[in-house]
Amino acid sequence: MSRLRKLTGAHRVGHAGTLDPLATGVLPILFESATRLAEFALRLPKVYVADIHFGFSTATDDAEAEREPVGDPTPLTQGDIETALETFTGRILQEPPAFSAVKVDGKRAYKLARRGEEPRLQPREVEVYEARVLDYVPGAESVARVEIRCSSGTYLRSIARDLGRQLRVGGYLGRLVRTAYGPLAIDSAVKVDTLTSADDVRGRLLPAEVILPDMERVRLNVEQEAMVRQGRSVRVLPEPGPGLIRAHDTGGRLVALGHADPLRRTFVPEKVLS
Repeated sequence: MSRLRKLTGAHRVGHAGTLDPLATGVLPILFESATRLAEFALRLPKVYVADIHFGFSTATDDAEAEREPVGDPTPLTQGDIETALETFTGRILQEPPAFSAVKVDGKRAYKLARRGEEPRLQPREVEVYEARVLDYVPGAESVARVEIRCSSGTYLRSIARDLGRQLRVGGYLGRLVRTAYGPLAIDSAVKVDTLTSADDVRGRLLPAEVILPDMERVRLNVEQEAMVRQGRSVRVLPEPGPGLIRAHDTGGRLVALGHADPLRRTFVPEKVLS
């Protein structure tokens, strides 16, 4: 973030979400007032391609820690992996990894785990929209490459761990790549270290609304835009429905997010972009 801030001179530079230490892939970077949209971007589905190693477990549920043998995965077939993986689709309860940023009694779980403590992490509901096996290499150290489309907050390390447990051979996460973040795909992504000037960055900027989930859109005239930028409610036609609403100016640029007040029949701004 500091490199991009120096390149562009931007006052605020942030990102929408994080990646595990060993993970790579798509990470949206937000500039200036667009940083206020991060909480909405997090609601977008993500797609990952992950290598799950069988026959071992680790304390971190990934390749960062020493492996401990659990069971012999040699008899496993790709069909066995596919059948077991099906049980991880839909809305599921998932226990986060011990080495995670989840707070336990006000403290980060990974800090407790590093001290040798065993943090008790409550299962959380996440949603896996789709999970499929792309490739499988059998043997004493078998590896399944899987593609998973899931909601925010889903831990791929937990899926690897729990899949290994279900197959009774142990499992941990190896290579992990986030290939898509909502509509943003890795094929159109750019490596940060290839950006060498402010013009390079500006040339890659996308409209802020691409990281927003689907929501109703309203158009503001010049007078309404001025009022919304002051945080004031405005009457718009046609009257918007319930839920989050995007307000755009006459040129189509995103001005604010808000909601409808059904009693006053107005658009009420919640987050205004400069």
